[in-house]
Amino acid sequence: MPTEDSPDPAAKHWQDCTDVYDFLDQIRLRPGMWLPGGSLHDLQTMLIGYQVALGVHSIKEPGDFWHGGAFSQWLGTRFGDTSPLGWAADIERNTPSGSTPVEEFFRLLDGYRSEVVQATVTTRLPGIEYMINSFVTLFWRKRLLTQAVERLEDSGFRVIRLEAGEWNTERDMHRAMAAALNFPDYYGHNLDALNDCLGDVACYGGYDDVPEGTGLVLVFSDYDRFATACPKAAQIVLDIIVGQARQAAVLRRRLICLVQSNDPQIRFEPVGAMPVMWNSDEWSDANRGA
Repeated sequence: MPTEDSPDPAAKHWQDCTDVYDFLDQIRLRPGMWLPGGSLHDLQTMLIGYQVALGVHSIKEPGDFWHGGAFSQWLGTRFGDTSPLGWAADIERNTPSGSTPVEEFFRLLDGYRSEVVQATVTTRLPGIEYMINSFVTLFWRKRLLTQAVERLEDSGFRVIRLEAGEWNTERDMHRAMAAALNFPDYYGHNLDALNDCLGDVACYGGYDDVPEGTGLVLVFSDYDRFATACPKAAQIVLDIIVGQARQAAVLRRRLICLVQSNDPQIRFEPVGAMPVMWNSDEWSDANRGA
């Protein structure tokens, strides 16, 4: 299911949508085509029809946008009360000047997906929020990173903390990784050797692998300093981690990387053909740097 952390969705035919959120992303892309009159009530009716179709065809998917459904309940906690006419009327009544009900719906939808849908997925499988889009997640505020690490440790993950801000050269990084992950004495201190040895740790190493999905977490703090000193190596390290995390996942093991940057605007090229995304609390540029 797409989340607000995902890259901007591409236009597709409605028959290719995988769930209601995928469908809503398509409406967000071209609201004038789907809602030519700009009526939020038309969207509400459309989603009720969507839910009816699921029932007719015995497809199990949560009815979040049904009258009194999870989305309406969530709005009730924000607005203080709900209308018997449904969530469209609630949003219209609370749309601020300068916006439209449709624009406000999608703004609220982002908050709902972040707070409710993400929480449901996280409860079902600890750590999944850091594996949905990629296996590398960016953090700016160290407080948020600490909270994330504590949650993962409470779920049974083994956490390895590395002070990337102390790495002035690529060799500094190799020495720190080798020591933290107990690489063998023959470790070659180059990126190919890092790929090989990290693969051994991720796929076959000595960390617990239990049904709840616990595994290994690499936490890099002050990574922007290493990225400034060794930009090519900093990019490749993240790419290696994602590649080995995918291999580990095939073996039902977990490898996650949390990367803290003091630069709130830092960007990396895609790793493992996937973008390096900010965590859900800082995904928007407006939520960083202030």
